[in-house]
Amino acid sequence: MEKELTHKPLKEEIYDALHRQIIAGKYGPGDWLRQEEIASQMGVSMTPVREALDLLVSAGLAERVPYRGVRVREMSTQDVVEAYGLRLVLEAVTAREAAINITTAQVAGLEKILVEMKKYVKLNDMPRERQLSREFHSAIANASGNSLLIKLYAVTANAFPDWLLYEALYRYPELLSGSVSQTHEEHRAIVDALARHDADRAVQASLEHVLDSGRWLVEYLKIPADLLKEKEQQVTHLLKKSK
Repeated sequence: MEKELTHKPLKEEIYDALHRQIIAGKYGPGDWLRQEEIASQMGVSMTPVREALDLLVSAGLAERVPYRGVRVREMSTQDVVEAYGLRLVLEAVTAREAAINITTAQVAGLEKILVEMKKYVKLNDMPRERQLSREFHSAIANASGNSLLIKLYAVTANAFPDWLLYEALYRYPELLSGSVSQTHEEHRAIVDALARHDADRAVQASLEHVLDSGRWLVEYLKIPADLLKEKEQQVTHLLKKSK
């Protein structure tokens, strides 16, 4: 592993470097992340590597196996389908509450993230783009003002395999430009609706964004479309404008 550190706290630098490696497919699902090996390759001590691995586990990219160590998270089809269903529901709920409660300052914060995201359009930029996307959606959840909803959303976001979808871009780099452009358009639509306090449109735009991820799950992760459709039908009343 090449040394890819910058000027953040050391554990965050190591986390970012490992994050890039995972998204790029250099570590696959189930691969072990060995502290000693990583410390040696990056020229650092064991302590910040252990802390970085804790961050990966918290972010949902890795899992800790008792008495064995940390490995890149493996997700079953059922795991992915369940996370997709919850994501649909919670995106709709957070969008509606955020549209009602969002402040001018919070809208400005979302606009700032959108501007920052437009800087990251290359394949090697995807880890940073993914991080900003998570910040974007977390900011919307925070704008709901509902503390329990914010916690539930964070758990569900960590369970959703968006990092596997980003990894697909490394296998199909010709998709990158269209994917980045579409993501920006979808984020733009969400912010516009929130800024107008248009709850119905915010829900619709947010669901369309998740539905697009669903299409990627089917095409690139080979998740059965009928299983995702079942989850979509559970929130039919929310999806009716998105069809």
